[in-house]
Amino acid sequence: MSLSLLALPALSLVVAGLLPSSAGAAAKHPTVSSVLLAAKTALLSENSVHVSVSTTSGKVASSVIADIGKSSGRESYRSGDESFTIAVTPTYAYLSGSKEGLIKLMDLTASEQAKVGHDAIAMKKGSTPYTTFDSNLTSSTFSNLLPKAKGTTLLTKRDAASGGYQLRWNETATSSSPASTTVITIAAGKKALPIKESVTTAEGTSKTTFTQWGENVDVKVPTSTVAYAKVFPTAK
Repeated sequence: MSLSLLALPALSLVVAGLLPSSAGAAAKHPTVSSVLLAAKTALLSENSVHVSVSTTSGKVASSVIADIGKSSGRESYRSGDESFTIAVTPTYAYLSGSKEGLIKLMDLTASEQAKVGHDAIAMKKGSTPYTTFDSNLTSSTFSNLLPKAKGTTLLTKRDAASGGYQLRWNETATSSSPASTTVITIAAGKKALPIKESVTTAEGTSKTTFTQWGENVDVKVPTSTVAYAKVFPTAK
């Protein structure tokens, strides 16, 4: 899933004051490097985005909806009877979900899930699980949206719907994921922000859209929670 895409190399260029001209270069004489640099520049000024992911693997369909903010975020995943929701605030992260989602997807045991029930697990800032969820659902993850220049190709044709630049790269298979081909579309306007992404493997496809850049992310705290330590008493 794209949210597992999840320190900008261009940061030193910001200090050097080179980014404005680099962003313009992407439009006049686009290359992989200039488009990526323009995108990294644009992402530096963004604090939030709405992400929608639709994935099909074989005959199994799943979806992810997420709102990523500067210090808050939320994500909801669903595939059949498996679902979970993660919410991150500046002080706590919360995890809730269906029985199947918590056990099959989040690796809780049956006894741990029974302690959670229909509540949300509350994880305090500073804890390992909080740090993990915070890094995936706040704007610090934006740097993971873009590929490295090496191995990436700028397609000759622009995206038909948006006119954006299209970057394509391949990932080799690993023990946990199949080989894949990814195409991400970067806007060609004043802000070179990601618009959409598609991932194709032998097992299926995943399509992601990025919208509502810069809009406020308001995360509601669950009304019924259970402390992390009560669910995992031996965890550190």
